[in-house]
Amino acid sequence: MAKSKDVRITVILECTSCVRNGVGVNKVSTGISRYLTQKNKQNTPNRLQLRKFCSYCYKHTIHGEIKK
Repeated sequence: MAKSKDVRITVILECTSCVRNGVGVNKVSTGISRYLTQKNKQNTPNRLQLRKFCSYCYKHTIHGEIKK
């Protein structure tokens, strides 16, 4: 079977305001809003940033891509 060259990769988006407030010091902490999404690595080589709802801040905040 041939190796598939996936253009789309799965990325994790994490709330940036929760991390700045010190809730996200421990990476396994449950107090950080995280989303799973996909991106096309050819069209978007930079880190992805989207405005999503944070259930811990109770408002829409910037969620940035983190490493797995």
